[in-house]
Amino acid sequence: MTSFGPQIIAGLLLGLVLGLIAKYTGHTTETPNALGTTLSTIGSSYVTLLKAAVVPLIFTAVVSSIANLREVTNAARLAGQTLLWFGITALIAVSIGMVLGTVLQPGANSSATPPEDYTGGTGSWWAFLEGLIPANFLGLEASTQAVDTGDLTTSLSFNVLQVLVVAAAIGIAALKVGKPAEPFLAFNASALAVIQKVLWWIIRLAPLGTVGLIGRAVATYGWDTIGSLGKFTLAIYVGLALVLFVVYPILIRMHGLSVKQYFSGAWPAIQLAFVSRSSVGTLPLTQRVAERNLGVPRAYASFAVPLGATTKMDGCAAIYPAISAIFVAQFFGVDLELVHYLLIALVSVLGSAATAGTTGAVVMLTLTLSTLGLPLAGVGLLLAVDPILDMGRTAVNVAGQALIPTIVAKREGILDHGLYNAERTGDPFADDSAPVEHAVPMEESGAVPALVGSGSGTRDA
Repeated sequence: MTSFGPQIIAGLLLGLVLGLIAKYTGHTTETPNALGTTLSTIGSSYVTLLKAAVVPLIFTAVVSSIANLREVTNAARLAGQTLLWFGITALIAVSIGMVLGTVLQPGANSSATPPEDYTGGTGSWWAFLEGLIPANFLGLEASTQAVDTGDLTTSLSFNVLQVLVVAAAIGIAALKVGKPAEPFLAFNASALAVIQKVLWWIIRLAPLGTVGLIGRAVATYGWDTIGSLGKFTLAIYVGLALVLFVVYPILIRMHGLSVKQYFSGAWPAIQLAFVSRSSVGTLPLTQRVAERNLGVPRAYASFAVPLGATTKMDGCAAIYPAISAIFVAQFFGVDLELVHYLLIALVSVLGSAATAGTTGAVVMLTLTLSTLGLPLAGVGLLLAVDPILDMGRTAVNVAGQALIPTIVAKREGILDHGLYNAERTGDPFADDSAPVEHAVPMEESGAVPALVGSGSGTRDA
């Protein structure tokens, strides 16, 4: 019970029990009870802690990554391979979604009630270009809303894509400056080590956060909200399962890697993604398992994993919009032609990048529907089951965000096979007191010296 995996499972079971108790003792969104409120507070507080670590982690990790890439001749190739495999897996996922939507016909003869006109925001193809331009140094965005009392409340959020751009610009500038920038790069490396220590403490609280997150979901939504959208929900989860347990294992085996080792290594992040419903919130843990369990060099992982957290979403941006668009067309009696299916594929492969920094599955769906000319009221129709779907979607997203860097590292000969094939101890978050020993023989991997041994922290086995 001192191992991380069993603790997460125990948290899931305890959260499920407490959530059911809260639900059947009268907890609702309008009239919350003490247990339901406690679970919600624990869950939301844990996700807030994770998100608080994202900006300093991305900034210091990306700057350090660029500094480590000074001696690497294939940095541009790594970036190109990463984006290429993002697109390949997205295309496979959206194809599965379209086949399932066509075969299962989730929107045909549905008894769901048509919603009122949907008034939410819509996705925009300009969002990607606009999102690349930093509004400020930290990529912060402020929004002000009026509450029921008439008062105005202002909240701050961050744009991960803008943080990436700022960090990359500063890292490149430091390289151009040369020797005068060495103290800055040394300070940045030291700050990264401190941030990772704090992050380790936060991640160790994941079992407690799991209790609150799954308990809140069960207490607030239960499973009775599926109702008339049961066939649609089933189609989504079948698609997610096919991608996670069929497509990904095939890709892993195609590259000569162990499927068991991949899942045992990535599973902590997949579990947390399922209960937290946040790819960005899970990002620190995703990067951790990619480096520590899957053997992806830190210099590459610190670029690929944050990029994946904003643009690599096989669940939210491929399976979900494909099946949802077909559902909406069937529900409103719109016949789809070949060109519509091609547009769905195009939007799914490119749309996650086009809406990066602003996207959730809902925004991605509005982008797909508006591109196809389908009624946006269909978004409101599906919102009732969105929280239940979001758990599975996010788990698949994060699994893909850990998979692609692993595949690319293997293809480029920089994967640490010693870490990838190591026996799992159940605790991939050992203290960061000594450098990771990247154990790939140079003659076997062709690894670049700047990438080998670039991480920090003890090996997990």
